[in-house]
Amino acid sequence: MEQHEMNFWDLCVACGRAIGRGLKALWRVFAHMLRLTVHFWWIVLPVWGLATAAGVYFTRFDNMVYKVNSIVYLNGPTVQQFEQAFSPLRTSVLLPEGSAAANYVYREIATHFDSYRVIDAKNDGIADYVDFEHKASYTDTIRVPLEDRMCIQFRVKAAKLGEIPNIEKAVLELLNANEAMQASFKAYRANLEERVAFNHRQALKLDSLTSVFYFNTIAQKNSFKADKREWLPSTESKINLFLEDIYEQQQKMEQDDYRLQLATAPVTLENHFAADNKPLNSRREMLPRYFILGWILGCLLAQAVYRRKSICAWLKL
Repeated sequence: MEQHEMNFWDLCVACGRAIGRGLKALWRVFAHMLRLTVHFWWIVLPVWGLATAAGVYFTRFDNMVYKVNSIVYLNGPTVQQFEQAFSPLRTSVLLPEGSAAANYVYREIATHFDSYRVIDAKNDGIADYVDFEHKASYTDTIRVPLEDRMCIQFRVKAAKLGEIPNIEKAVLELLNANEAMQASFKAYRANLEERVAFNHRQALKLDSLTSVFYFNTIAQKNSFKADKREWLPSTESKINLFLEDIYEQQQKMEQDDYRLQLATAPVTLENHFAADNKPLNSRREMLPRYFILGWILGCLLAQAVYRRKSICAWLKL
């Protein structure tokens, strides 16, 4: 027998036929549900109404769930150390007994703890966005995960939004109590203080060097030689030689001084925990789902009534 090789056109035709059969099957199911709704409206409509009422109840304000996020600085600890200290919150196990964090987690006031990498898309050391989909790759040289920042997220019901500051305090206490992170923080703090002092000494040296050039050349008046028609370096041009070094040193000083102010604990917050403006289970999104689910359940119950004889006969066997 000859074997027919499938080309791209045959593949497109086969896929088109499969999609067509699937659409026909969906249409037959939809048409059957419409007939069930018409003939057994006294079953479908009450179930439909109950599902809609349940949707209204479960999407009331007190039951709305919000995501709460914050960016944290790692002052010395590595990402691996942070993840190890954070894992009890994520898994809701091995939390220290009697801790405030355990109280909030076990009482389900704060749920679904998770951490995400913060991405530097321009390779300038500035956070650009948070990788909420966990798509960051360690081999990507463009979208680089920052090693000194992480994003923490958890969920809180609307009725407990007032507990966010207390949850924030409990989370920081749990993370900063980790011994490995404390050791890394102490070494980082000592090195950072030395670097800040060095930067300030270098800034004073550059300032002194600039002053020396200025005062040593202020009396020079023969900056132009008429016989050779050549320009000699003036005071301003000599000072300009140091402007780039001064500007770069000033940037280093500002960055290190800022990090030293933040480095009060192994983990500190860039901003306080804040809830998203949009809840996860808003009525606009959830009511249509309850509406469709109620219709499906009503049709299934109507189908059971419609096929009750066949079902009874099958049960008797």
